[in-house]
Amino acid sequence: MNTKPIIYSATWCAFCHAAKQYFDKLGVAYEERDVESKPEYATESVEKSGQMGIPVIDINGEIIVGFDRPKIDAVLHDKKLV
Repeated sequence: MNTKPIIYSATWCAFCHAAKQYFDKLGVAYEERDVESKPEYATESVEKSGQMGIPVIDINGEIIVGFDRPKIDAVLHDKKLV
C-alpha cells in the first residue's frame, strides 16, 4: 500500500512550508490538505493525531506531528518511499 503521504497544513504555517519543501527536496510526492480551506481536513487531522497542531503528516498510516525530520526520514525509509 504505497499511497502518497498526506500533509495537513495551512498557508500561514512556517513548519508546514518547511515540511513540504523537505518532501520536494527528497522527490517524494505528497497530497496537501489545507485545514483552513476545508474544515473536514482539520477534523481528519485531529482525529488522526489527537492534537490541534499542524503540520500533521500521514505516511501510510504512520502519523507524525510537526516537522520532525529524523522521524520523517525513518518512516519514509521504513515505508520504502525513499
